[in-house]
Amino acid sequence: MTSREIFLLEIVATSPGDRLLPFVVAIVIPALIIRAAGTVKPDRCLPLPLGLLPQLLGCVLVSLGVLLVYKTISLFATVGEDTLAPWDPPQTTRFRGPYRYVRNPMISGVLFVLLGEAVLLGSVPLLVWFLIFLALNVVSMPLIEEPLLDRRVGSDYANNKRNVPRWIPRLRPWAPVEHRRKEDEP
Repeated sequence: MTSREIFLLEIVATSPGDRLLPFVVAIVIPALIIRAAGTVKPDRCLPLPLGLLPQLLGCVLVSLGVLLVYKTISLFATVGEDTLAPWDPPQTTRFRGPYRYVRNPMISGVLFVLLGEAVLLGSVPLLVWFLIFLALNVVSMPLIEEPLLDRRVGSDYANNKRNVPRWIPRLRPWAPVEHRRKEDEP
């Protein structure tokens, strides 16, 4: 990579626009898909108690996703020096907030929102967008971002990978050994 390419990448990666990425992926693109496809079927032909389950599940998924995205952006705003941009992975690992439950809380949050939107609205095109976004991340995380973090951060990140899942949050937060209280140690 030339110095000009690195410079341009740094400008793009450090711009305020990188915080818009989750919004674009989870709100703008789905809105464009719904507008183009015109296929929203929230009123499924299920009897009433069962008919509410897809809406309830969709709302729960969207709420969980929004919470993860919010907590992650808040952490970046208050603690982080890094950006949210996938082309500029973090220089350090974080063992705070949502990163104690899942390695990629921003992506997980957006995935929960996308799946929740597809379920809530009964939209097959939104489900396809969710699957495309999932596939892109399933390929790019282990092939691009994680090797970069392994090289940049080293053993801390390797320890994090062994203890914190990539996509689906843990039920209990993980605490690295150096952050545990003395009475918690065996």
